[in-house]
Amino acid sequence: MAIDYETILKGKYPAKDHARRVVDQIRSKRPDATGVLYLESRKTKLLEDNDEPEPFRQRRFFYYLTGCPLADSYVIHDIDSSKTTLFIPPIDPDSVIWSGLPLSAAEALEAYDVDEVKYTTDINASLAHLGSAKPGATVFAIPHYVSEAVTFLEFDGKDFSLLQPAIETARVVKSPYELALIAKANAVSHAAHTAVFSRASTVTNERELEAAFLASCIAAGARNQAYHGIFASGRAAATLHYTRNDAPTAGKLNLLVDAGCEWNCYASDITRTFPINGKFSTESRAIYDVVLRMQDECIAMLRAGVRWEDVHIRAHEVAIEGLLGLGIFKAGSDKAEILKARTSVAFFPHGLGHYLGMDTHDTGGNPDYADKDVMFRYLRVRGTLPEGSVVTVEPGVYFCRFIIEPFLKDEKHRGFIDEEVLERYWDVGGVRIEDNVVITKDGIENLTTVPKDPEELEKIVLAGQA
Repeated sequence: MAIDYETILKGKYPAKDHARRVVDQIRSKRPDATGVLYLESRKTKLLEDNDEPEPFRQRRFFYYLTGCPLADSYVIHDIDSSKTTLFIPPIDPDSVIWSGLPLSAAEALEAYDVDEVKYTTDINASLAHLGSAKPGATVFAIPHYVSEAVTFLEFDGKDFSLLQPAIETARVVKSPYELALIAKANAVSHAAHTAVFSRASTVTNERELEAAFLASCIAAGARNQAYHGIFASGRAAATLHYTRNDAPTAGKLNLLVDAGCEWNCYASDITRTFPINGKFSTESRAIYDVVLRMQDECIAMLRAGVRWEDVHIRAHEVAIEGLLGLGIFKAGSDKAEILKARTSVAFFPHGLGHYLGMDTHDTGGNPDYADKDVMFRYLRVRGTLPEGSVVTVEPGVYFCRFIIEPFLKDEKHRGFIDEEVLERYWDVGGVRIEDNVVITKDGIENLTTVPKDPEELEKIVLAGQA
């Protein structure tokens, strides 16, 4: 059943529930924990040699306990009473002239899931009162995220080690409201991806398609992107985090678009690959079908408790089967031996996906980038998936000379790869398909509705030509 995000988002961001989750995490490490959680938002900062502020991105730890997007603010959550107090900047008459009236304390109390709203001028007095009223109390904060003007002198204990990992762990399992935010971001990104499909065959440069994506998102109310989008044509699609987005599209086979907007600090992360002229070449369609099967089989494995490494291995097994069928891996090669040698990493070098939430690569994945096994080195999630987490499923097959040619020079790998067949596939560049899915008890809920059926993609692109 699809998430009714519009109805859910009429309510408040569940900051108090998040605070309780964080306290539970802290008390799992320190059962006798008493005192307060203290967090700060990001500060307003001017650009160098300029009187304009830098683009603002709210600190995610602060947002998780407040739902408040304001800069220069603080929050205190009393562990024992479960009372949350938000501190926002007071009215500065000089700034009102330029920027208008800011949010008042009464308006903030109405807008956010907190118990009290004060002004930031009260922060030290409030901390002193709480510290002196609670003998043996501890203030839990995050190192380097405490302003020099803020003091914890009245607290007997000061803990700078538990709060950050407690929030990072709590964030893995999403509340219904958080799922609605991610679903909304996906819906806005759906329209933006479709706009790119429709314009692909009529533009001359990648930057025009990036502009179309951004225009669609901003018009829908999503001014911020979750990350710098990738609009890679032709062979550039083999660069995993391509950022130029300024190359001509003429004469290229495919376009890979990896882009997603952000809705109230929550991300979408969607990738589609399609033919620029509206018709897949024989080689492009063959690789697309392999990647789509990789994704379909991996999604079919997902449910609460599944081991992500096992799903990642299945993606490689399907890739090997597909590349064997196309002759890129030599006929007669043993699938198990190719997997054991890790030769498929030449064509699928990244992890299958990652957690998604307030950050595109969200917290709690526990990656091991020092893993000596190259198949798992860039896997951003390790271990079992809990119910209520959101992961991206983004298999891909790429033809990048920089990555593949060292494999061709290595005796362990070269015997598996048919270089003559491989030569026909360089112009495919890379194919990646990425969806955002919620892990449920018995399966998944796919939040991504952007078309990925190859025939449907071709129809949309061709329709744009008319």
